[in-house]
Formats: sequence, structure tokens, C-alpha cells
Amino acid sequence: MAQYDDDIAVTPTNDPTRLAATLDERWTVGGGLNGGYLLGVVGSAIRTVVPAKPDPITVSAFYLGPGTPGPAEVHTEIKRDGGSLAVVAADLVQEGRTRLSALATYADLGSFEGSVRTTAIEPELPPVEECVSTLDLGEQMRKRAPMYQKFEMRFPKDGLGWAMGQPSGRGEIAGWFRFRDGREPDAFSLITICDLLPPVAFDLGLPGWSPTLELTVHVRAVPAPGWLKLRHASRNLAGGMFEEDCEIWDSAGRLVAQSRQLARTPRGV
Repeated sequence: MAQYDDDIAVTPTNDPTRLAATLDERWTVGGGLNGGYLLGVVGSAIRTVVPAKPDPITVSAFYLGPGTPGPAEVHTEIKRDGGSLAVVAADLVQEGRTRLSALATYADLGSFEGSVRTTAIEPELPPVEECVSTLDLGEQMRKRAPMYQKFEMRFPKDGLGWAMGQPSGRGEIAGWFRFRDGREPDAFSLITICDLLPPVAFDLGLPGWSPTLELTVHVRAVPAPGWLKLRHASRNLAGGMFEEDCEIWDSAGRLVAQSRQLARTPRGV
């Protein structure tokens, strides 16, 4: 089993609606565990209770407090399970407190997948070998985000101003992605991958931890093997919050997932 699958694994308890998990400290970034990783743990519990429908189609999650490394439970409630779709509510609970509350629609994506048609424009990135790896961004970056040990991202050299104290102000970050252990992307992993780029606030000159308030992911197709292209963008910052839109494109040039989250601007900004 790949590292990612180990890290999001859940185990049964005496109550079939409750699954136990251990949150891995190596998914820490800034002031807490990465929101996409937490969503992966919750999503793993959901597919466990509806095993005939293993793929997330749409997931909406509200973050009520930061997850911390250590034991946790996911409490599930099947709202509907019939035909081709299942709808499940789930709460991630630690020390009696709900840290994340989600509502998700699951299906067997391969059973009804058709062609992907979109008017969205695929990001243009230099070849992977010409881009800069996260491992080359300095010790401070690695200390701030231990989760970068789990996967590899590569960024265009001319798009790294946000990492060098020279943000573009456009509110856009794009790069290549793959799991470091060679695990290929699948439909399920996209609910985590959509939250793994650095916060787009960095490119607005707002470095620091940006806590997620709400995250919605739409998975549109099973990705082809190989590197993924990720793009984050924001068009509006107001009231100490900004939206972050993500697109995930696979190696076949298809838009396979989209997400939007609302996050707080870094503290002190």
C-alpha cells in the first residue's frame, strides 16, 4: 500500500457508523494539518461505509477547528444509498470535538464516465525537468511544511516570485504534481491533491498559514497516469478572507477535478 493510502486509512470500531483513524503529523503545514489530508481521511471513511460506490463526485467540507496529530474518529450517516449514487454526512472528531463536517456524494465513477469537454484552458507549464522542485526551495519551506516529503511539486522558474519575496500580485500559482513514492493519481486522491499547492495568498504578498473555512471539490473524471498539472487562482480578497479556485489537469490534458475554498488571510495581515 502506498504512503498516502496508509496515512488516510481508517479501521472499524464496535459501531459500524464510526471509523477510527490516526492523523499523521507529517501532513502538517503552517499551524495545523493540511485540510486536503483531513478531507482524505474523512473521504476514506465514507467510501468504507458505501463500498459499492468508492469515488467522490462532490464533497463539501466545513472546517470547525484545526486537526491535530493523533487518534481521531469519523462519524458517518448515510443519507441515501440507491441507484448509482450515495450521499453521506461525516464528521471528523477529536477529543469529543468536531474538527471537520462534510456532506458528500459518492459513486462508481468508472461506471458512467464519458468524455470530458470543457471551455477551461489548460495551464501552459514548461516541461517537468525544466521546473524547480519543492525540495529546492530551501530548508525553511521544508520545516514549515513537512508534508512536502510526501509528494513532489515542480514550479516554473519564472513563476516562483511568491517563494522569493517577490509575489506577482496576480493571485495565481501553478505547477506539476506527483506522489513521491510513485503512486498514480486516482479519482479519490484528487480530494486531497486539490489543497496541496501553497496558498494562492502567497502570490498576493500574504505569506503565512491560511486556515480553510470551507472547501468544495468536484471530481469530474478518473485521471490518467502520470504527472498532474495544478493551478490555484483567486480573484477577490475581502473581510480578511479570500477564495481559492483549483483546477487539476491530467497527463491526457483533461480537466479531472475542480475545487473552491474560502480561507482566512494569514494572521497578522
